[in-house]
Amino acid sequence: MNEFIYLDNAATSFPKPEEVYAYMDDYYRKFGVNPGRSGYDLCMEAGEVVEQTRQMLTDHFNGTDPNRLCFSYNSTDALNLIIFGMLEKGDHAITTTIEHNSVLRPLYHLNAFNGVELDYIPFDKAGFVDPARFSDTIKTNTKLVVVNHASNVIGTIQPVKEIGQICRDRGIAFAVDVSQSAGKIPVDIDNLNIDIVAFTGHKSFLGPTGIGGLYVREGIEIKHTRAGGTGVRSAVKTHLYEYPYRMEYGTPNTVGIAGLNAGLKWVERKGLETIHAHEMKLARMLRDGLQAIEGVTLYCQDDLADHISVILFNVDGLEALNTGTMLDVDHNIACRTGLHCAPLVHERLGTADIHGGVRFGIGPFNTEAHIETAIHAVEEIAASRRK
Repeated sequence: MNEFIYLDNAATSFPKPEEVYAYMDDYYRKFGVNPGRSGYDLCMEAGEVVEQTRQMLTDHFNGTDPNRLCFSYNSTDALNLIIFGMLEKGDHAITTTIEHNSVLRPLYHLNAFNGVELDYIPFDKAGFVDPARFSDTIKTNTKLVVVNHASNVIGTIQPVKEIGQICRDRGIAFAVDVSQSAGKIPVDIDNLNIDIVAFTGHKSFLGPTGIGGLYVREGIEIKHTRAGGTGVRSAVKTHLYEYPYRMEYGTPNTVGIAGLNAGLKWVERKGLETIHAHEMKLARMLRDGLQAIEGVTLYCQDDLADHISVILFNVDGLEALNTGTMLDVDHNIACRTGLHCAPLVHERLGTADIHGGVRFGIGPFNTEAHIETAIHAVEEIAASRRK
């Protein structure tokens, strides 16, 4: 059997750095108690890791107040908190056709059942949205703009700085889904004119699944749509209004936070620029190799400027699922096939009718040898269709 090659890093990063595994195990064995809920030493030490990670993430996003860094299960959970917490009947929201279902489904629900107006900004043939379209679409009742920073399907990095400036000039809250970008490229909320980021820990932050969160810029408020335990001021009948408790409910995923802590330290020690340069070098190698294969179609990969290391393709005459199965069974290569939880992207690309595409997601632990093997595998699959 060939060496197992993992090219599904856009779904979740794998493997994790060794220090992530080690720190999670050590943390849970030593401090696996409820953090900050009591006054004994072990509880306080567990809480210190949570607060240290809160500060680290605040610094990473160039935020100003660590209390406004709120933990959640993942970016989908964070986006639900944002979207349901900021929109009411009669409000208007703007998003794009490049979004993941973590944005599309909450907005659709509010549009279909709660009387929220909704507009979608389309992306062009290269995979980018035009900031001017947002300016033209804003209404007097527009309350929220939500945009995916980097596409999980075609890898394009959207011009969020320009979109954010338009929103700021018009006094509209701007939320950005940084699930694919955080840990690969800088996400500076001040420089990019972002009001709220929703992030996950298990992708390029190299942490475990089940942990993510949001950072809310000062001056932006999200009403809480849940209620429960916070561990503090328990006599108060309503859920607390101050951050981070405003967006946090019940016992946190402490071992997940510990893993995120270790993953973020690895990323920052390695350096975003170094990680991104390595991944994009491999992405260009992969793109060039696939482009040279007869019978392979790539999507939005002509120019890899303003891209992350995600490559989408299909083999002529094969459904994506079948290509993925052959890559797995015959070549021991893991990838992702289908619609990638982003159906509007595939509608725009014309791949929805053929059940999506094949996605290779490159991570920091992939090598040139992995890419060479993947190219040869696709070449063999495509050649078999020409016989």
